[in-house]
Amino acid sequence: MLRIRAVCPGKIVLIIELVNNIAKAHGGVSIFGGVGEWTREGNDLYMEMIEFGVINEQNLAESKVDLVYGQMNEPLGAHMRVGLTALTMAEYF
Repeated sequence: MLRIRAVCPGKIVLIIELVNNIAKAHGGVSIFGGVGEWTREGNDLYMEMIEFGVINEQNLAESKVDLVYGQMNEPLGAHMRVGLTALTMAEYF
């Protein structure tokens, strides 16, 4: 499990490259658990993934990533459940 905490311009590019490389090398799906993400950051990541072809809006079955978010304005219990939800989803891929 990779944890990237800092907000920086290269964060989105790094995440997209990791997702693409995992999909190409292993033919798998990546799960992104955004614990305590700002809405803007989550939306930026989603839009960039569409732009780079990681998420295919026309055929979601061809997408290479699943996104799970717990936003900053939610209680701490919701943040905890994001990580557990991401792990549970990963078990089924």
